[in-house]
Order: sequence, then C-alpha cells, then structure tokens
Amino acid sequence: MATIDTESTIRPFPTPSPLPPGVVLRHLRAPDDYHAMNTIANAIRAAEGTPFSTTDEQFSQFYDTLSDSDPLQDVAIAEVDGRIVGYGRASSHQELDRTRIYEVIPFVDPAVAGQDVFMAMVTAIEARGRAVAAGHPDGLKWFETFGGDLAAERDALLEAAGYEAVRYYYSMVRPTCDDLPDAPLPVGLEIREVRPEHLPAIWAADQEAFRDHWGYFPGTDADYQRFVSDPVTGDTSLWRVAWDGDEVAGQVRSYISPEENARHGRLRGYTESISVRRPWRRRGLARALIGASFPLLRARGMTEAALGVDTENTSGALRVYETCGFRPVSRSTTYRKPLA
Repeated sequence: MATIDTESTIRPFPTPSPLPPGVVLRHLRAPDDYHAMNTIANAIRAAEGTPFSTTDEQFSQFYDTLSDSDPLQDVAIAEVDGRIVGYGRASSHQELDRTRIYEVIPFVDPAVAGQDVFMAMVTAIEARGRAVAAGHPDGLKWFETFGGDLAAERDALLEAAGYEAVRYYYSMVRPTCDDLPDAPLPVGLEIREVRPEHLPAIWAADQEAFRDHWGYFPGTDADYQRFVSDPVTGDTSLWRVAWDGDEVAGQVRSYISPEENARHGRLRGYTESISVRRPWRRRGLARALIGASFPLLRARGMTEAALGVDTENTSGALRVYETCGFRPVSRSTTYRKPLA
C-alpha cells in the first residue's frame, strides 16, 4: 500500500531532459494527491470520449493495490505554480508470448497543461520504463500508451514521438434498456444467482476466456481482490452468469456508477466484462446474457447501456453487440513503439 511521502515535494521525479520553465515533476504523495489525480483522469477520459470513469474510492483502491508498478517510484506528478496539472505512471507486464510491455500512462491534457508538459511527462515515464526494462531479460519489448479520435492533439504528439497505432476500440451505447427479443439461453445452460463461493470459478472462467484476446496477460492477486471488492463493479446482483452443470460457460458483469451518471446527467448502466469460454461459443450465449442484463439495469432506473469492444476481436464481438442494438460513439487507440 502506498503511504504518504512528506518529502516528495522536494524530491523531483528523474527526467532525461530539462523541464519547461515553471514546470515541476515530482514523486507521488499518497493519498494526498489522489483526488486531484482522479479529477484529471476523469476529465481526460470524458474529453477523449471514454465513458468509463472512477470514483475517488475506486481510484484510491486501485493505487493502493497496484502490482504492476510501485506508485512511490513509478508515478510522476506534474505541477505548474504549485498546482497539479497532470500525472503519469510507468508499469510493465509480460504477455503470453513473452513480449514485455512497458506502459506509458500520461494523464496530461496538452490542451490544458500545454504540449511541453505533456511531452515532458511522456519522456520522463519512458525513462522510468527503460530503467525497469534494464532489469528484465532480453526479448521483444514495447512501449505502449493510449489515445483516441477525440484527442487529436495528443495523438499527433504521440505519433511525432515515434508511436504507431496498433489497435482500435469502440465505446458503444445502446440508447435503451428495453428487452432484447430473440435472445434465448442455449439449451442446457442456466443463469444462477451469484454467491460468494462462486467468485473463484467466475474469475477463473473470465481469465480463461480472455486468453484468446489480443494483448492478454494474466490477472494478479491484486486484480482478483479488486474483482471481489470493487464498490461499483463488484455489485454481483447485476451480474448474469451462465452455468453448465458445475462449470461457468459465460458471463456479463454489469455495473452502474451513480457518481458518473450524476456528473454527466444520464442514467447509464454498463454491460461489461463479457466473456464466453471456447466450448460454449457460437451458440448465442453472449447475446442471451446481454439480453438478460437489460431488465436488471431497467429495474434500477437506467435508460441506456454501454460497453467497450476491441474492433478486431476474433470472436466477432463487435457484430454481436451491433445486433444487440449497440452503436459506436467514439474510438480509442492503443499505440506502441519499440523500446530502445
């Protein structure tokens, strides 16, 4: 767990090049910085068309249980005249094919903080990634970061820094939570109420199903703890899990964020974490579980549903979601460049 670092205001974050005048990059002070960081993250997500947002409680839980980076070493806070204008984080993981990914996560809006601050953050987090990579075995290594169609200035800066788009994702919305016709549960399967003793099997089934997805890497113990305890996404009364005997065949783990809905003035529920294990694919199970989720959201007063999808998903998820009435509202991008 991250602890308060009272010295961080005088302990600068290492940077390989001079900073713009008046800009300070420093180490994290946790939890003091979390509220400002979360506010910035949510603002950038909204500006880029990403519907997902986090509460301060979720944000704190995420940083206090990180397993892919050390927040007191890998997080940089950008200040201008003593005001936090952005932050960045370095993290790393290894994919199934042993490719190592070094994430450059800059939550700095160049339109607000300035291009110089954004690029200073990217450069500093890349430098931290290289330092971490130096302790890993030789092999294929990539920097990875994110952008989106509604963040043209950010994308242009990333491309100028040598990043290339490698994957696209849609945020999709269904403008109603009305019932989905013709979405029967496949014969032999049943949806059961989620009980605490079911959680390990549900987690394991989700991990197995997502092994087929681009960029997959195994979840950690910290990820599992967030799965079972997140105050927003962990409301199991909104989950629809299909069983075949004692095996989980597929799942949709819907959730509602009241804080996000209040911020945007809408009544939206998310039909997310959609997965079907290989033996039960191509039988309409995902569509059935999505359809079974709408009445639950509607009963909570929701008037629309949303989800995200990899546009190149090999299981045909995009087409399934379109047949369920979801339509793209924005596109985000994963960028990579070789780590040199």
